[in-house]
Amino acid sequence: MNTQAKMKVGTLTGVSIVVANMVGTGAFTSLGFQLESLSNVYTILSLWIVGGLVALCGAFSYAEIGTDIRKSGGEYTFLSELFHPLAGYLSGWISLTVGFAAPIALAAMAFAQYLPFDVKYPKLIGIFLVIVITFIHCQNLNNSSKFQNISTLIKIVLVVIFISIGFILPNDGENAINIEKSYWLEIGSAAFAINLVYVSYSYSGWNAAAYITDEFKDPRKSLPVALIGGTLIVTILYTLLQYVMLKHAPFAELAGKLNVGTISIEHMLGNSSAKIFGGAISLLLLSGISAMIWVGARVTSSIARDHALWKYFKAKENSVPTKALWLQAILSSFLILSGTFEQVMMYCGVLLNIPTLLVVLGVIIKRYKQQKELNPVSENFKSPLFPVLQIIFILISVWMIYFAISNNVMATIIGIINLIVGLVTYFISKKMEAPH
Repeated sequence: MNTQAKMKVGTLTGVSIVVANMVGTGAFTSLGFQLESLSNVYTILSLWIVGGLVALCGAFSYAEIGTDIRKSGGEYTFLSELFHPLAGYLSGWISLTVGFAAPIALAAMAFAQYLPFDVKYPKLIGIFLVIVITFIHCQNLNNSSKFQNISTLIKIVLVVIFISIGFILPNDGENAINIEKSYWLEIGSAAFAINLVYVSYSYSGWNAAAYITDEFKDPRKSLPVALIGGTLIVTILYTLLQYVMLKHAPFAELAGKLNVGTISIEHMLGNSSAKIFGGAISLLLLSGISAMIWVGARVTSSIARDHALWKYFKAKENSVPTKALWLQAILSSFLILSGTFEQVMMYCGVLLNIPTLLVVLGVIIKRYKQQKELNPVSENFKSPLFPVLQIIFILISVWMIYFAISNNVMATIIGIINLIVGLVTYFISKKMEAPH
């Protein structure tokens, strides 16, 4: 097996990874859950626009800190340098146990739901898919890059076709476009905040390029374009996609349903086309699974590089982190077997907001420290409108976390237990590193 990663990837692959990570299960599944508590079409669209703007605020911040630190690992690397190695370790622990394994599991579960034929054992199909894509990424970086770019191109083309059909075709029957309930009451409700957690999960891949910084030819140029450009593209696609689904399917058929994409296309083009498109969405999800498998293992590899407990998963220099990839596949398979779609989504939505919030806060702290230095001028990317974008991101993140915790006690308890276990492993690792 050739595991040598002798090449570096360019800006296009960076954008591809961001888009692929973002456009996945959330785009074609979250709407059904949102319609259980919200109904005004402007509220729904605002939900996706706000989610996109928050992600953009985060992308600008990550572009600044990423071009400054320029190391792979995402939050693990950033928080270790911005605050303390413990903060970085716990964020890496979250990424290892939830940040990538859970979204991979969600995408694999949705893959089976969207297949154009009945599947007797959907969870086994999902696990098989994870294993196959993991095997592809275990070969070399060249194969990973090609597979990622091609699968992402297919994904974007399918989404654009779906949106275009939706805008061109008129709706002759009942749809879910409703303005009866007060927009302002829904915007200020707990339901809006809770659903913003679901939407934030859908946008959660906006920071994906920061996990593979070492693998860019020129991180200083490629990273900002990948983070900001990819997030902007997805925000536009997401908002248009939700409108199209609301336009062509009745409220009663969408609310609470997982396969809202198939339901919408069925009303647009009929049953036969819906089955074909369901299969197309399954293919679309492959790109997201691939991107998350690629970048997620890099976090585990970064942890293994610095902590004795995880040294078995450390990759050799310029090599693919094969052991970390298979560890991630095992964790994803476990989540597929043990959890329901909605439980896994809410669980990862709560935990993932905390490390990103701390990174953005760290950008503010670091910038002010740099401004006090004698020569603070840097060629690295600087976030515009500082610190406005960072404050917006922090305030909305705190708002979402508060409502998610207060309305999902079980997910919160599980999250706390997860962090406690992570804390225990940190001190075990430190004890292993101490001289005897």
